[in-house]
Amino acid sequence: MAIDNILIVSSQEQVVPSLVRLLKNEGCKNIGSVKNGNDAKRAAREKDISLILIFTPLEDGFGDELALELIKNTGAAVMMIVKGELEAMTESRLLPYGGFVLGLPLSRMVFHKALNFIEAAQNRIVGMKKENIKLQKKVEDSRIINRAKYILMEYLSMSESQAHRYIEKQAMDLRLTKVEVAKNLLSTYDS
Repeated sequence: MAIDNILIVSSQEQVVPSLVRLLKNEGCKNIGSVKNGNDAKRAAREKDISLILIFTPLEDGFGDELALELIKNTGAAVMMIVKGELEAMTESRLLPYGGFVLGLPLSRMVFHKALNFIEAAQNRIVGMKKENIKLQKKVEDSRIINRAKYILMEYLSMSESQAHRYIEKQAMDLRLTKVEVAKNLLSTYDS
């Protein structure tokens, strides 16, 4: 599996075909390019980009400010390619925020490992987002059920355990989920 939806940001047009070839050799697809930071920001807002590759310097600055802004405001992984002597300084600036920096000359093996690391990190983030969505749904379902219990306690003078049991029994008898039963109760009593 490889990274799809990549944006190359480079003011040096002669570099773009080489980077595209490198990325395609890694199995990456949907690779676009822009020449400056403003176009990169616009593309990041308009498209679902997985990786933004910034080849420095840019025509509108070095690129580190752009990288920080893209890291903070997008879900894309951001990798900068800088002159070898600037690698450590740039890395110390971006690494705390999750940016990735590679120095020139660019080793094919290091580039390969960097892409694998970025892909693994993105897969982990996607898994965490899915888990977060599940947990949010559970919390919302629990709120709905608790509101329905409160209504049963208020209108039918049930205890909390009686209300809980009532919702469970209705769910079994009607072959519905507890949330569906709770929503039905809320629509009946909350109107």
